[in-house]
Amino acid sequence: MSELLSEYRELVNRELDRRLPAASGDQVPGRIGEAMRYSVLGGGKRVRPIMVLSACRACGADPERALSGACAVELIHAYSLVHDDLPAMDDDAMRRGKPSCHKAFGEANAILVGDALLTLAFDFLATPPESLFQLRAVSELARLAGWWGLVGGQVLDLELGATEAVHSFDELERIHRGKTAALFEASAVIGALLAEADDAVVEKVRRYGIAMGLAFQHIDDALDQEHRQYADQAVERSRHLLADSRAVAEGFGDEGCGLVELVTLLEERLEQATG
Repeated sequence: MSELLSEYRELVNRELDRRLPAASGDQVPGRIGEAMRYSVLGGGKRVRPIMVLSACRACGADPERALSGACAVELIHAYSLVHDDLPAMDDDAMRRGKPSCHKAFGEANAILVGDALLTLAFDFLATPPESLFQLRAVSELARLAGWWGLVGGQVLDLELGATEAVHSFDELERIHRGKTAALFEASAVIGALLAEADDAVVEKVRRYGIAMGLAFQHIDDALDQEHRQYADQAVERSRHLLADSRAVAEGFGDEGCGLVELVTLLEERLEQATG
């Protein structure tokens, strides 16, 4: 990861550490604070919040203006992982090299942790209320994290998992569009909105976010050797998506450097997957 992206990552980590509830204390019921911090602060590349900050910069604003939005996106991502790991979903015992939340704190607490992170994300994004652009960012996050996006993608994944078959590459990408690309889209758009970009620029970064999210998941599949029957299509599609993403990012000139470096990061992962 480049120096700039590492700087953004640390900025997000510090803000999350500062604003998450304490691990314990008179105002923190039970183990909820400890479990929330365990689920959020225990690693992760922070690609999504880095994209928020990078998009904000590309649109001509100080990246720190979008810091609350960046943290909100990461909280949504963390909640989705906590719930995905549950026995009723993917039933994963480990996450980022340590026991998943439900293994460490119990299933009931894991459900509540996910709920707490989801709702806290909107508190982060909406406080303090400042502009119509901020309201639009809240609406975008709600839509793309909900039934239309992230949740809808998980529904499709569960349905197809029950039949143990993804019948086409298009069907696979439909799942990826919801489970992964929707939150990447939200990341790019929220960064642009918090920079108060005009609608044409917002739509440009939306295209970037969607393409990056799809490429990210196709590359992850290749690295994990999942959906191997579509491996060649996924690699070719990823190359096309990353070329499109790079063209959008470079169109912002010097201010788009963070977006460009994120593309480079995925290009390196693609080479790793195919090398």
